[in-house]
Order: sequence, then C-alpha cells, then structure tokens
Amino acid sequence: MTKDVLITISGMQMIDGDNSDIEMITTGAYYMKNGKHYITYDEVLEGYEGKIRNLIKIQPDSMDIIKSGLTNVHMTFEKNKKRLTCYATPMGDMMVGLSTRSIHVSEKEDSLNVMIEYSLDINYEHISECNIQVAIQSRSQAQVHLRS
Repeated sequence: MTKDVLITISGMQMIDGDNSDIEMITTGAYYMKNGKHYITYDEVLEGYEGKIRNLIKIQPDSMDIIKSGLTNVHMTFEKNKKRLTCYATPMGDMMVGLSTRSIHVSEKEDSLNVMIEYSLDINYEHISECNIQVAIQSRSQAQVHLRS
C-alpha cells in the first residue's frame, strides 16, 4: 500500500431498537512497522479551534485508536475482552468501556479493512451495541461509495 491513503470510517449504534449511522471519509498516511499497520490522520471538531491527531494501529487480532489534541483517548478493541479508558473531551471526561465481540481484518495489496462488533458503556452504563468498519485504500486506487 502507498503512504498516501483514503480512510473511510463508518459505524452503527443501536440504542433501544433505533439505529444511528455515521460515516467519515478523510485522507491520511499509512505505514507498516514490525508487522503492524499504522494510519494517521487529522480531524477537526466543529465549533473548536485546533485539531485532533488520530493514530490507528491494526494487528491481526486487535485495533487501537489513539486521539490526541482537543480530545484524548486510547481505545483498544480486542476480541472477547473488555477495555476501560478515560475519554477526555472539551465538554468533560467520561469513562468508556468497549466489549469487543468480533474483529475481522482483511488485507489486500492496496487496501486494508477492519470490521468490529462491540458493546459501548459510558460511565459504567451500557449505552449501545455498535459496529465500526475502517477501510484504508491507496489514494491512487481509491474507490469511494457513500451509503444512502
């Protein structure tokens, strides 16, 4: 895969039977080190000055998302494990629990896809059942398909 990549992050939360979908597409940088995939990209938070620096680390059986700047958190998704972390935001801090049920990583020459199913707790209260898909493609080979 090339260094310049297109990153698509999409997900769904199910709360009390209602689905809430999100999707974000951005550009970033990719590199591989010691058998681990690393993706970096910047994000802005509407209504705030500054940016959030994101690092995604992907291994065959886990994914880490590390945010620093306006928000600070280190989230780890690892199959059949529950991870707790403090999520610091401009609106205040919250304790986030991630219970990962499944993680699937698919690698190709010019792309990398990760699918995760997990339960989300905030401040020790179950909030929703979620899934997240992270798709990384070489920018030169990128094909974008928006969900409707």
